[in-house]
Amino acid sequence: MRDFEILFEDGAFLVIRKEAGLLSQKNERGEPGLTELLPSRTGSSVFPVHRLDRETGGAMVFAKTEEAAAALSAAIREGRFQKEYLALLTKPPAAPEGTLEHLLFYDRKRGKVFPVTRERKGVKKARLRYQTVSAREGLTLVRVFPETGRTHQIRVQFAAAGSPLAGDRRYGGGEGMLCLFCRALSFPDPETGEERVFTLSPRGERWDLFRNEIQVLPNGNIDSLSIL
Repeated sequence: MRDFEILFEDGAFLVIRKEAGLLSQKNERGEPGLTELLPSRTGSSVFPVHRLDRETGGAMVFAKTEEAAAALSAAIREGRFQKEYLALLTKPPAAPEGTLEHLLFYDRKRGKVFPVTRERKGVKKARLRYQTVSAREGLTLVRVFPETGRTHQIRVQFAAAGSPLAGDRRYGGGEGMLCLFCRALSFPDPETGEERVFTLSPRGERWDLFRNEIQVLPNGNIDSLSIL
């Protein structure tokens, strides 16, 4: 079922579990997203500060006041709002851990992102770090820490590196559900400044292959990894 679960809520913000298939925001065809659905559940306005692709599930935070939205947006700009994703790759990466850097161009007419070789109008730099956790039955589980927030970034960068995400039909990963999940969010509380960390586990048959490994993953952030 395409739905969401409220995991935490106070007067300033709320954190939800978004299921795959649900829009973060209303699209150009008028299909409602979380920004339209949440107010009827919470009884208050919400302000988006980040988004997840429709096919991607996981943790999301929404501000409940303009002041909280401004504080969370500032944390994103200053690199104090961190996200960790889990991804299942159809091929193991060239190195067990490392950094991927690309120039990406988003073709809005085609709804697809392409890696390019030179900077020009509409091209943005993308960078992420990753760490391999385990491999089994033709799939490789990786932790992913994006340092930029480009459209389809994780999907395109791993595809460009020769390791498409399982279930990513758009970028060469084959059929099935897209195996990309926002596992953790770490950010300063918009009212107190205290670090808040929220961690979830993905659901689904392919993810269940790695259930034991996922359950014991640390709640670290990008600075805790030994990646150069």
